[in-house]
Amino acid sequence: MSRLLIVSNRLPFTISEKGGIAEFQESSGGLVTALGSYLAERRKEPGFECVWVGWPGAFLQGSRQSEVNAIAQRQHSAHPVWLYSEDMDQFYHGFCNRTIWPLFHYLPSYTHYDEGQWEMYKKVNAHFRTAMMDILRPGDTVWVQDYQLLLLPKMLRDSMPGLSIGFFLHIPFPSFEIFRLLPSEWKKDILEGMLGADLVGFHTHDYAQYFLRSVHRTLGYEHNLGNIFLGERVSRADTFPLGIDFDKYSDAASMPEVLEEKAALATRLEGQKIISSVDRLDYTKGILHRLKGYELFLEENPGYLGKVVFILTVVPSREEVEQYQRMKKEIDEAVGKINGAFGNPQWMPVLYQYRSLNFTSLVALYSITDVALITPLRDGMNLVAKEYLACKPDGTGVLILSEMAGAARELGEALIINPNHNREISNSILQALEMPVEERIRRSMSMRERLRRQNARHWADTFGKTLAETRILANRLEAKHLATAPRRNLLLQFRAATRRLILLDYDGTLIPFASHPTLAFPDPELINLLKRLSASPSNDVYIVSGRHKEVLKEWLGGCRLGLIAEHGVWIAEQGGDWKLVKPLDMAWKPTILPILKGYVDRLTGSFLEEKEFSIAWHYRNADTELGVQRAKELIDTLVHFTANLDVQVLEGKKVIEVRCAGVNKGTAAIACRENIKPDFTMAIGDDVTDEDLFRAMPPEVYTIRVGMKSSYAGYNVRDFLEVRGLLEEMADK
Repeated sequence: MSRLLIVSNRLPFTISEKGGIAEFQESSGGLVTALGSYLAERRKEPGFECVWVGWPGAFLQGSRQSEVNAIAQRQHSAHPVWLYSEDMDQFYHGFCNRTIWPLFHYLPSYTHYDEGQWEMYKKVNAHFRTAMMDILRPGDTVWVQDYQLLLLPKMLRDSMPGLSIGFFLHIPFPSFEIFRLLPSEWKKDILEGMLGADLVGFHTHDYAQYFLRSVHRTLGYEHNLGNIFLGERVSRADTFPLGIDFDKYSDAASMPEVLEEKAALATRLEGQKIISSVDRLDYTKGILHRLKGYELFLEENPGYLGKVVFILTVVPSREEVEQYQRMKKEIDEAVGKINGAFGNPQWMPVLYQYRSLNFTSLVALYSITDVALITPLRDGMNLVAKEYLACKPDGTGVLILSEMAGAARELGEALIINPNHNREISNSILQALEMPVEERIRRSMSMRERLRRQNARHWADTFGKTLAETRILANRLEAKHLATAPRRNLLLQFRAATRRLILLDYDGTLIPFASHPTLAFPDPELINLLKRLSASPSNDVYIVSGRHKEVLKEWLGGCRLGLIAEHGVWIAEQGGDWKLVKPLDMAWKPTILPILKGYVDRLTGSFLEEKEFSIAWHYRNADTELGVQRAKELIDTLVHFTANLDVQVLEGKKVIEVRCAGVNKGTAAIACRENIKPDFTMAIGDDVTDEDLFRAMPPEVYTIRVGMKSSYAGYNVRDFLEVRGLLEEMADK
């Protein structure tokens, strides 16, 4: 029976030790709430099993760990990861919250780059991996949560390659211009760590696109509709907005204890419009900005003095951090300034509470609030906005929401504002207070219905379904991998055959790509391998390449090989002269060449490779992102200019090639088969031009694509080293 393992920095409970007895307290937070309600429903299903893995909040010695482990497993289906308090401090209060948190929230001036804390971050991620290896079983699905464990997916993948792994980032993923501020090694390790997952989830489309761009710019991997092919497998980036347990909040609004507390608030604040906000103490939440916006509102709208109150709830957080202490002091001073300037003994414009609210008090506050003022400077999602709407069943509340919150992408009917602009905040407060009831209800009900459908269960189920689909794609690619059994069958047929035809692409198939085509000359080991493979009179070995015929002759002419150049235009039998497959018209070259030269000028690092019957524009050495953009522009241009010409435009790996139509690797391979009449044929290639070859081959031919990508080929291998390994076995037979 497969299990779901949820891995997060913290368990859904926190332990503390009093008088030698371990006490368990429920943890708070959006992740615990969302996953808690989802798991409560799933555990009712027959056969469903889940284990939550994480830090329990403290470190216990010896037998106390074993005791807590047993209780955690029995009562909470949890597996604690034990970490020394000193390590946790360097890890969580250090790298997580002094580096990742501020940088990913677009506050580079708050970001620290401490090598020791980075090393501790790696150490703790590795410790999580070690702890998980004690409980992982074949068939398990692992769902890693959030920025504290960015390296863990790859660590788990390295330990158990076939494991189904999902990862979800609950904070923003920044644009590349921000992400690139990390040291090169850190950037690379973080992205590779995340790509260890089969599925990487984000709250918004923007975050997913920023991640894909950073992967492209940092690691060089391109994507196809969010799918990143990593050689031996695929990783997918997609969007899954986190929901809430909508019914829990909506139903709670009519609970007797909530109605009682709501009535007490209404009596206390009779005759006043209520604005409220609930936030953790954090510099990303924009608390000071909203206070300044509210202050401006009071200055410019004196008619509302004594008729409106702002209930500001700030939940204590990270009080030991100096920046948070300073911010708490600034909030206190701002509240005092507003109340001193506008308040009187009968009315205070700001009711400020620095404390946590229990569920009843929270729902009561949401229920009585006329305007929710939620203005984070940057937020991954912000569930407070969703909770507020859920707690207003009559739809009379107005939501003012920062455009910097992930939730703004779903809640477009809210009053969306820029939290950095005090006047926008002030104007939105006035607009919200004076909004007609019918408009309030129309806006609110539309958002409520959306949140009802896209709740926490929908979020988790959609992620799980997409993860399963991604694994199916990965398994399909893995099934085509020329692994033990099919490889053995191939070699058996190879040995049994009396006449064998072996068709091999060159670049990316026999040798890795180089920065310039002239640098990809064959190494001595490859020459030796090709000589041994072609030494047998039963073997006809052909190099089928897009390269110029003179280059192939110079590099490989000393081997007993057939050579096919320029994607099938030229053929040279073993030791023979070059023969043109058919007459080709080159009248198109003077028209196309200036266009390609123009794109060389437009993209630094690109260059042309001119052959007799084709021209290739290479951009491997150019800026990664700009190269892709220019390549798309060039293809559009060429398609327009070649509409009435007998040419073909091909997009390869970092190259755009224009060649004569009607001749390709497939037609050349067919000619070889008809001439040789082999009883065994194998064709290997790595590029889009090799798909012509694969398509042209009959089903009995072994067609092999280098790289774990979708292909017309019957099989895949991971890289050129695997190709050489296969050829070594053939050469030794």
